[in-house]
Amino acid sequence: MVMLLLNTSLFLVTCSPIIFLIFLFRLFLQWADYRLHVHHYVKVPQLDDSTQKENPFYRQVALYIDSLPSLHDSDYINLLSGHAPNDIVLSPGEDQLIPDTFLGARVSWLNHVDRDERRDVVTRSFVLRIKRKDKRRILKPYLQHIHTVSDERGREMRIHINGNGRWNSAPFHHPANFDSVVITQDLKSRIQLELEMFARSKQYHHKLGRVWKRSYLLYGPSGTGKSSFIAAVANFLNYDIYNVNLWKVSDDADLISLLAQSSSKSVVVVEDLDRYVSENPTPRVSTSALLNFMDGLPNFQDERIMIFTMKTKEGVDNDSALLRPGRIDVHIYFPLCDFNSFKTLASNYLGVKEHKLFPQVEEIIQSGRTMSPAEISELMLVNRSSPSRALKTVISALESSPRKVVSGSAASSPTAEDCEAAWKDSLPKEFRKLYSMLRSKSDKKSASFEPDHEKLLIADKTIYSNMW
Repeated sequence: MVMLLLNTSLFLVTCSPIIFLIFLFRLFLQWADYRLHVHHYVKVPQLDDSTQKENPFYRQVALYIDSLPSLHDSDYINLLSGHAPNDIVLSPGEDQLIPDTFLGARVSWLNHVDRDERRDVVTRSFVLRIKRKDKRRILKPYLQHIHTVSDERGREMRIHINGNGRWNSAPFHHPANFDSVVITQDLKSRIQLELEMFARSKQYHHKLGRVWKRSYLLYGPSGTGKSSFIAAVANFLNYDIYNVNLWKVSDDADLISLLAQSSSKSVVVVEDLDRYVSENPTPRVSTSALLNFMDGLPNFQDERIMIFTMKTKEGVDNDSALLRPGRIDVHIYFPLCDFNSFKTLASNYLGVKEHKLFPQVEEIIQSGRTMSPAEISELMLVNRSSPSRALKTVISALESSPRKVVSGSAASSPTAEDCEAAWKDSLPKEFRKLYSMLRSKSDKKSASFEPDHEKLLIADKTIYSNMW
């Protein structure tokens, strides 16, 4: 390289001294620019240039900048509405510089705004300025630090609904949690424990070569709490919801594209799967595409909960490819209101844990007359000012409701013995033997003996298959 420069210099000198001086001046400018240009710039655009989708990291940077003391102490800031009610978020003004320090290095953020008046388009971005000498040392840990701080400050949960081949989203503020969901306390504890284990099992799933997801089937009559359960799962994990309406999906490619557009840390919901399978003679989505969708194959992003709902499994064979273990991990039946569910509703809506009318309600429910939790909760909500009047209204409604027909058909709710048999059949042979041994020992004990949850994992009206 040196010889090339010398030869070039000799050639230029022989040609013209003026050209040689211009050449030396350009070399000097390049050297000065390299020595004096001490900063490196990293741009975080609000929108992805290729897809025009929102850049998730832009939102994280915005949350991080909102946490900086330098923004709070600055002379000029914008006050914006936050995600939660009465929440105020600080935002820098246009082209405002916000300083920060990390690991002894000084950096700064610029809130940059570009306006294209011809197209009437405004593009926003955050620009990080960092010294060139500090880039290798702090850039990667600094970005990880931003992820950590923004996650701690929380993010806005959103619900996404498909239409015209893309997702339309809105803020998600459903208040449901596992305390308000009308299922047994034992089942609540098991589901919460499983979700906690799922959130920590990334390495375990990858070691097995499996997609990091968990699939649930919720089935039962309308108004029994399936939608509230979905909202409770999303709130428990702080995941977004992607609600897939299969009737609005145009073809296989559309369904695959929707899953590919969804993000990780999400709850993907397909409601009324039985109706789409049994009542749609000419479905626009093929069975193979639907199965691939349920397996999560079109999208390689991890950490996803998939929930499918049905009113009944009568139109879908339990041994079909749709419901096989591995594709649907957990089956949960949501029955009409029993007495325990009624007491939970009375506690939630009326603040009543015991009442003199409770025995009368229990007697009516045991006689076979019942309603959905949604119907009972609505009566309690309307009469919440007087618990006694609310309970009397519920009693009158129960007495006028049709008596529930108990039969051995597939449409009837599964018994505890049915659930136990289904769970046992899903186990490998070695575990079946172990289970039989444990069962024989437990039968010798008193009727009040409660089985170990980690061994049996059986709840009344609940089917767990391959839970762990």
